[in-house]
Amino acid sequence: MKKIALIFATFIMLFSLNTHAQQHSPDKNNYVVLTKKIPQLQPIFITAEELKSEDGNNFGDYQVIVCGQTVKGLTDKAAMKKFIDHAEKAGVALKACGFSLKKFGVDPNEIPSEMEIVENGILHNFQLQKKGYFSIEL
Repeated sequence: MKKIALIFATFIMLFSLNTHAQQHSPDKNNYVVLTKKIPQLQPIFITAEELKSEDGNNFGDYQVIVCGQTVKGLTDKAAMKKFIDHAEKAGVALKACGFSLKKFGVDPNEIPSEMEIVENGILHNFQLQKKGYFSIEL
């Protein structure tokens, strides 16, 4: 029962923060996606390309933060190459959650150099939402 109450409270908090955070600058539409699954990167990039096309000159920053146990897969540089290339083509900045790297014993030096490591992916996401970024977690 406590777990259900905690989940419900978290959902309410996230909903209210996300609603408030989407008061963004009318000049640019900025986006952030938090994902826990590397295969989701492909549809995330396709979405970025579609939004870039729709937004035109109003398209701003588009960041993807990879968190959770899946950060282990980021060390497979050969597999990540296609994602990194697609991200660059789509104008997407890839980030890795430093907290997740520590938790799952991943050496930050093994992460592709094209990816920035943020100290705490969830915090980074909230900070961007406070700046008006549209946000979704997958």
